[in-house]
Amino acid sequence: MKDKIIELSNVSKVYVMGDTKLDALKNVDLTINIGEFVVIVGPSGSGKSTLMNIVGCLDTPTDGNVWLNRTNIAKLSESKLAKLRGKTIGFIFQQFNLMPTLNALQNVMLPIEFQNVSSKEAEVSAKKILNFVNLNDRMYHLPKELSGGQQQRVAIARALAGDPKIILADEPTGNLDTKTGKFIMDFLKEQHKERNKTIIMVTHDLNLVKYGEKVIHIIDGKINKIEIIKKGGKKWKN
Repeated sequence: MKDKIIELSNVSKVYVMGDTKLDALKNVDLTINIGEFVVIVGPSGSGKSTLMNIVGCLDTPTDGNVWLNRTNIAKLSESKLAKLRGKTIGFIFQQFNLMPTLNALQNVMLPIEFQNVSSKEAEVSAKKILNFVNLNDRMYHLPKELSGGQQQRVAIARALAGDPKIILADEPTGNLDTKTGKFIMDFLKEQHKERNKTIIMVTHDLNLVKYGEKVIHIIDGKINKIEIIKKGGKKWKN
């Protein structure tokens, strides 16, 4: 039996906007195990982004509990949550979210330095990672001097900087051409297969579902079904 790394129990998320309440998630139960490749899909407004934020510990639930590495994040202060998140999860966003005034090397160094690592050690580590994603010749360039694919590779290097157990990817190919998008997905698959990383990907592109092992379909703030994809393309629906 695989060990759990993330578990949601009866999780709800309500956003209050004036006199209006929006139930973004409703009584969600979900378990993600170490080393799984999980894909979260759903139409616009279904709650998949909220689920991603909760799973990624970027937000806390209104009701229910969320365990990350057996720690209940619903009970943590923001500072403790940020520290746990920084050590455990690497993020890849559709919009890259790079610091525009920092070059590629400095962007990758940033999360390493947040873990109380010296600047010298952080620089050595960041250079190794940028070389790993074939950007050793672009590390001193600002984001605006890089192509979209190169910026996404910087974002991947930043996500890998702290050697996280989990990589959370939010529409990682959304702003990329087909060739670069395939490179990104093959890279994530390699991290999953070769390094046993837990990959959690949110997408609206059903062509990317094939990369996953577990596919979570969410509609109207609820998990509609979970598909377990076995080798050979067969699917078992829960």
